[in-house]
Amino acid sequence: MKWIIVGLGNPGGEYGATRHNTGRIMLEEFRQAHDLPSWEVKKPYNALLTKGNVAGREMLLIEPETMMNNSGKSLLTLVKSKKQAEQLVIIYDDLDLPLGKWKFSFNRGSGGHKGIESIARSLKTKAFIRVRVGIAPLSLLGKMKKPKGDPPAPRGASRQAGDAVVQFILGKFTNSELAELKKVSKEISRGLETLVAKGLDATMGEFN
Repeated sequence: MKWIIVGLGNPGGEYGATRHNTGRIMLEEFRQAHDLPSWEVKKPYNALLTKGNVAGREMLLIEPETMMNNSGKSLLTLVKSKKQAEQLVIIYDDLDLPLGKWKFSFNRGSGGHKGIESIARSLKTKAFIRVRVGIAPLSLLGKMKKPKGDPPAPRGASRQAGDAVVQFILGKFTNSELAELKKVSKEISRGLETLVAKGLDATMGEFN
């Protein structure tokens, strides 16, 4: 079976450099690093696709063209069994990790991430591989300072600014943050190469 690597995000240029598009940013870095073909629009999947061989294994790379909370729809006709799902890798932004850190995980909850929730719901399984890429900022002392949700608005009042967490994840990376992501992408690329060559247990032992 081929490996399916998915980068989560929202389609459209206005979302391109936002924190919530970290998965797509990382997947594009991976595509370029391995000189894989340019993206092609595949309307039956409502996604961008490319494919090629990495570390001697066939890979299919996917960027869903749905909004984040409907990401699972692009995978319904590609992942048809729980066995296939075990070779599905989802790359996405994680507010529970600081910028510059990342981890492999498998068969865990969504952590509130709407894209992961959509995929688990569509495929009827949580048993797929995740590459969690940290986006939480650090304080001057090097401690993670995760943004918190706004308190409930008073009854009858409207909130124009929206939730603080939503504002943060839909905000754009700074140039220095994008440079840090570039470093992370090289580590993730090595991790994915190890994954397809040696399997999940060996990879988690080496990179987590």
